[in-house]
Amino acid sequence: MTDALLLLSAMLTGAVRVFAGLFLIHRLLSVRRPDRKSIAAGLAGALILAALLYLTHAAGFYQMALEAVLIAACAHWLQRAELRMSLFVSIFFEIGLSFWQFLLAAGLGVLFRAQDVLNARTLAGQSAVWLLHGLLAGLAVCLSQKEIERKTAFQAISAVALAGFLAVITLSEQTVLDIPDDTLYMWTILAVVLMMSALVFNINRQYEAEKELAKLKSEQAELLERDYTAINRAYQVNAKLFHDFHNHIGVLRQFLTHEKYGEAIRYLDELQAPVQNLTAAVWTGDETADYLINSKAAAAATSGVQLRIQVEFPRRTNIRSVDLCAILGNLLDNALEAARQVPEPEERYVALTIRRIHQMLVVKVENSFSSAPIQENGGLKTTKTEGGLHGWGLKSAQTAAEKYDGMVQAGVSGDVFRAVATLSYQGIEDLQA
Repeated sequence: MTDALLLLSAMLTGAVRVFAGLFLIHRLLSVRRPDRKSIAAGLAGALILAALLYLTHAAGFYQMALEAVLIAACAHWLQRAELRMSLFVSIFFEIGLSFWQFLLAAGLGVLFRAQDVLNARTLAGQSAVWLLHGLLAGLAVCLSQKEIERKTAFQAISAVALAGFLAVITLSEQTVLDIPDDTLYMWTILAVVLMMSALVFNINRQYEAEKELAKLKSEQAELLERDYTAINRAYQVNAKLFHDFHNHIGVLRQFLTHEKYGEAIRYLDELQAPVQNLTAAVWTGDETADYLINSKAAAAATSGVQLRIQVEFPRRTNIRSVDLCAILGNLLDNALEAARQVPEPEERYVALTIRRIHQMLVVKVENSFSSAPIQENGGLKTTKTEGGLHGWGLKSAQTAAEKYDGMVQAGVSGDVFRAVATLSYQGIEDLQA
């Protein structure tokens, strides 16, 4: 083949590899989807790199190494991927491509009994190269359009690595092509390395997921502790009032005995004030959840936020108070925080709606906001900058909802932010009936 065609082939195949590598990292590491900027940077780098390596007649090893660095760099700086993991994925991606390019070339050589298929500088060798990259381009398009679960991706990668190992073992038994034993031995070792790398990657991702879950549970515990502290204070106020009840009755009796009705009314107003904020209404029938809603209502009134509440809550369900409070507390906290930032006082509002639909409980919280939340990695990123517990509210609510085969969805519709939690519940018998 002519040098011009080989150069064009090297540039185009390099572009396909980089394009597929960026989307592979996007799916495996759950990072930002490659945008036009990252794709353009990757493709430009691939074209320049392929041209320089071809003109300098560099070995294939340098092409693999430099392309892996290029993919990892683009993923790190433009897709916000962790550099260490993106470099790990890109290195084994390049090794796997070289391995399968050899297997396809050898397979075609055995099939057509053509030794020159192993030489990538021949027309037959280029057919194997483009067969692989045609499949890779199809995979890249699939990765760019279809969501793939992490478990499914791991199974597919493991299957490909195992198939490659079996293929190279089978290839060692053929007698059609003259393949040096050292070459077969090298590719056999690399096939084992690829299978081990898939296993190590899966273990690492499981560890990261468990670490994030542990952190989420820790943050959820802190959030719940904060709400229960407020509820505990409410109980203490009630306990104090009931403890002093006989004293209050005695004072009121003296007022009424001496016909001091005005003083009696004022005394009753003073007694009612601390109780009114705590027991304003019964919303769910769950005492803990009702205290929580009433405390949020008091916080909303203090902040000048209008809180609208509509509740239709089923009695005697298997939904635990701690999980219900985790959902209500986090969703209402986020909503109140956003509504407080609205400049116009009359536009600050939060609406809580709880409805039951057959055996499904729907908790919906809507609120006004001053600036829309940021979408990142398929989720919502907190706009708060002071750190701490911020950003864990929706995750904590999601964790609680998943215990009841539910989920939490959040998004913006016009000038309203809406978070909806759905839970499947079961009725339980009233033991006192």
